[in-house]
Parts: sequence; structure tokens; C-alpha cells
Amino acid sequence: MMAETSQKIRMLEQSPAVAGQFSGFVEQADWQALTALHQNKSEQDVQRALSKTKRDIDDFAALISPAAEPYLFEMVVKSEQLTLQRFGNTVSLFAPLYLSNTCANECSYCGFSMSNAIKRLTLNETQLEKEVLAIKRKGFDHILLVTGETNKVSMPYFERMIPLIKPHFSQLSMEVQPLDASDYKHLQDIGLDGVLVYQETYRRKTYLEHHLRGNKSNFNYRLDAPDRIGQAGIHKIGLGVLLGLEDWRTDSLMMAYHLRHLQKQYWRSRFSVAFPRIRPCEGGIVPKSVISDRQLVQLIAAWRLFDGDLELSLSTRESPEFRHHAVRMGFTTMSAESKTQPGGYADDSQEALEQFEISDERPVEEIMAMIRQQGREVVWKDWDPALSHV
Repeated sequence: MMAETSQKIRMLEQSPAVAGQFSGFVEQADWQALTALHQNKSEQDVQRALSKTKRDIDDFAALISPAAEPYLFEMVVKSEQLTLQRFGNTVSLFAPLYLSNTCANECSYCGFSMSNAIKRLTLNETQLEKEVLAIKRKGFDHILLVTGETNKVSMPYFERMIPLIKPHFSQLSMEVQPLDASDYKHLQDIGLDGVLVYQETYRRKTYLEHHLRGNKSNFNYRLDAPDRIGQAGIHKIGLGVLLGLEDWRTDSLMMAYHLRHLQKQYWRSRFSVAFPRIRPCEGGIVPKSVISDRQLVQLIAAWRLFDGDLELSLSTRESPEFRHHAVRMGFTTMSAESKTQPGGYADDSQEALEQFEISDERPVEEIMAMIRQQGREVVWKDWDPALSHV
């Protein structure tokens, strides 16, 4: 496939594509051809994909296509069956812990964007201790560390904070700025279990239109972060696109290619996929490509049918009603009672510190009750680092 024509967009100098890493694939990808791959699927293609027990990327394209919409009920039923076979009657809960909203990036969709006039806060050791204790009181044993992207909140900060956090939680993941492989390895040595790096969109032109300043505007360096995470031997790698920046079907298809690339290269790692839709935030944008609730259900079921071992994660971006029904759609992990601003658990302030507005604000006790009403059991801890030595 031919490379897409480059656009003159204000940005930092770009890292080159790396042969053997996913940027090498994207460099040759034709967005229009990938779009046609799902647009041209027929009902016969969908039926063939549903009849299989092992599905490839072509089947995934059929399952996310418009032709699959009449088969939504069958897809959801099969998705639930696969999830129960692989993961049992369980849903794992986690909480995001925002360490800082300081950011040197200019991203059109994010409340942390550096030009937004919001109060900035980076937690110190005392503030961090209060947040950790507040989260532990809610029962969480798995947290996701989140920060804005800036050199002021980078490796020296992580090296100080992770040893303070890790003793309180069995699972510690992070969603921060992309790092070098040696940095990921060092963080693993001091307690890190998983890393999430959302590409936002795989279409280079669109990516650069929304990331105008800061290190995040380096498309290839971010794109190859999961390769570096795998090279470091991190236990879990998380992928995601921001649904709404581009055609959600083509972005999801590219992420399926990305997943298969990573699984082939770094087969010792586990993988997860999340489904963030653009939410309101300070200085936010109107989505270019709106994905409806029904289409999101279709996408979720397609991912489960594509890969029965994949962890599927749902955040509090979604409404209580959607999350109520989503428990039975194939999800294995959900956040609960999330605070998207630093210090939000210990000091529930209404100041404009947050990255985006959450939709499901119910306390964790209500989330637990809802999960049980759906015939599932809440799991606080489903993995321990000690198991990797067995």
C-alpha cells in the first residue's frame, strides 16, 4: 500500500519510521484502501465471520462494517459466551490516579492542553499519600497512574512516586507520556505492571491536526511506544483510539493490525483494548466521526469475537445506563467512581482541574451492586507479580 501524502502542519521534528516496528507498517498503509476494506463487506462476509471459531483481520473488518448491523444481537450473544468461557463470571475494577495535570502538549480534545487556563497541580509526596489512602478505603487494589505530558513530570518523578504507591496495590499500570524501552524496564523493576498508550488516531494527517505542539506531536515516537513496552517485557500493554477523531471503523481496523503485530513480536505480554469516546472538556472539540451507542456495542462485540483472550476495558466516560448493560457485552475491566483531576479522591474539588468530564459518577458500592445484578462478580485482584516466577 502506498504512503499517504504528507501535509505541512505545525509540529516538532518527526522520528523516522522503524523497520520491524508498527510505524514501518503505517508508513506503507493506504487509509482509503483500509476504509474500503470494511465499507465493501457484504452480509455474506458477516455470516462467514460469525460462523468461524478463529477470526482474522478480514473477519474483523466484516464485523465492524455497516453490513454487520443487522447481526448485532447474534454478535453480542457470541461475545458474552466467549467472555464467560475465557474469563468466567468476573469483572475487575480499577481506579485512575491522576498525579498531575501539568502538560506541555497542545491537543485539541484534552482539558489538560497547555493553552487552557486551568489550575495546574502536580501531587507531592504528602498529597499522593492522601490520594492513595482515599482510594484504598474504596477497596481498589488496581490503579492506573495518569499524568499530563511534560518533562517536569517524567522519569525522576516516576522513580520517586512509584515506590511509594506500589506497596498499597497488587496491580500498578500507567498512562503517561511515551518513554524509551530502558525507562519502561526500569519502571518495571520498581513495581510497574502495565502500560497504556492510546494512539488517539492512526491517520497521520488527522493526528497532526490535533497535536500541534509538544512531544505528543511526534507521531512515530508515540506509535512505536507499544513496541518499546514489549521490548522491555512489561506484563500488560494497553491500546486504544479516541473514538471521534477519525472514522472509527478504519481507526479500529488499524488497531487490529497493531494488536496482531504486537502479539506476534511480544507474545509473553497480555493485551487490553479500551473504547474512549470524546467527552466534553475545557477547550474541547466537536467529534468528526460520531459513534452511536449501538455502533459502540457492535465494535465491542467485534473485538471480543476477534480475540477471545483480549482484556476489554470500559471507563466512566460512558453513561450509567450504557455501563449497566455493557457488563454483559464482553468487558473484563471497568473503572469506577473515577476522578480525572489530581487530588480528586482526597479533596473532591469542583475546580477546573480535570482532563474530561466523566459520565458515570456513581459510588463504587453502586457499581458493585450493578455488576452483581448482571450475574457477575467483582474482582479486585486478578494477577500478582509473584505468578510470573512460578
